[in-house]
Amino acid sequence: MKRAIWQPMDPWLFYAMLAVYIMSLFLLYSADGQDIGQLENKTLHTVLGFVLLWFIARTHPQTLAVFAPPMYIAGVVLLLSVHFFGVTVNGAQRWLDIGVVRIQPSEIMKIGLPMMVAWFFQRYEMSLRWYHYLAAIALVLVPGALILKQPDLGTAILIMASGLFVVFFAGLPWKVIFAAVIGFVAALPLIWNYGMHDYQKTRVLTLLDPTKDPLGAGYHILQSMIAIGSGGVWGKGWLNGTQTHLDYIPEATTDFIFAVYGEEFGLIGNILLLVIYLLILGRGLYIAAKAPTLYSRTLAGALTMTFFCYAFVNMGMVSGILPVVGVPLPLVSYGGTATLSIMVVLALLMGISNQRR
Repeated sequence: MKRAIWQPMDPWLFYAMLAVYIMSLFLLYSADGQDIGQLENKTLHTVLGFVLLWFIARTHPQTLAVFAPPMYIAGVVLLLSVHFFGVTVNGAQRWLDIGVVRIQPSEIMKIGLPMMVAWFFQRYEMSLRWYHYLAAIALVLVPGALILKQPDLGTAILIMASGLFVVFFAGLPWKVIFAAVIGFVAALPLIWNYGMHDYQKTRVLTLLDPTKDPLGAGYHILQSMIAIGSGGVWGKGWLNGTQTHLDYIPEATTDFIFAVYGEEFGLIGNILLLVIYLLILGRGLYIAAKAPTLYSRTLAGALTMTFFCYAFVNMGMVSGILPVVGVPLPLVSYGGTATLSIMVVLALLMGISNQRR
């Protein structure tokens, strides 16, 4: 009986996820000034996430594939609703207030978009032509454009990447990929002049030299770099981070929680977190390689790479090697919708692993 209960759980993914969650509780308690408010909410979100994970992991992936088109359509409708009825926070209109809870529809597309594109390729698996790839890219661009409108460049790029990963794993020719990369590089001047908001340009310029505006645009990067650097090899110890507890680190419980972690647990702690993330990455790619169907293979590969991209971009922006974008650290940052969406990603991977077994 006990074995049947835990059977849906992939042990590699489950224990890695559990380790990161426990680590995040200590971090949130420290980053939030030793207040248990966000800690309680994080625990509630995680418990709900585990319930979702258990049900999704024991469901056959082909059964869940049926829900891909409705989820995608619902996500697009919600993104349109954000444009007309969304709540504006810090100058960005990204949330919907439905009374009981406030949701961020772009988080739904983290799951809905790759599922939809994988479902699309499975439907035409036996008759794939070049125009099917164009149609799949169009499916990716629709929610991407709506998220860019909010504006949320970082999330838009990462969500579009999740869909493009499916296109790649579905067999997109390398010559097309190289041509697209060359075209993108050639279009960068146009994107810079006509496709980016002023604040987005400022973030890129600040990345190149954050000391030009140390109390303005460069403040976030400088303070996070100081915090990580001051942690040294072993860190200052839990609850002993001076940058954290003197409120120098902005958004310490969400986007910049990695700076708190680096200051208090040092290089050794950073390496430990990287090892766990790499374990999730390796296990996800292994599950994708062994998946028995095109839908499962493309979806598992895309979800795994999406998880990796979120972790890489968050660590990169906090460390000063990427521009600052609103991307949470997977399973660590505070945020109910973000926590649930990442746990659903891992649940889908576990379901695909069970399908192989």
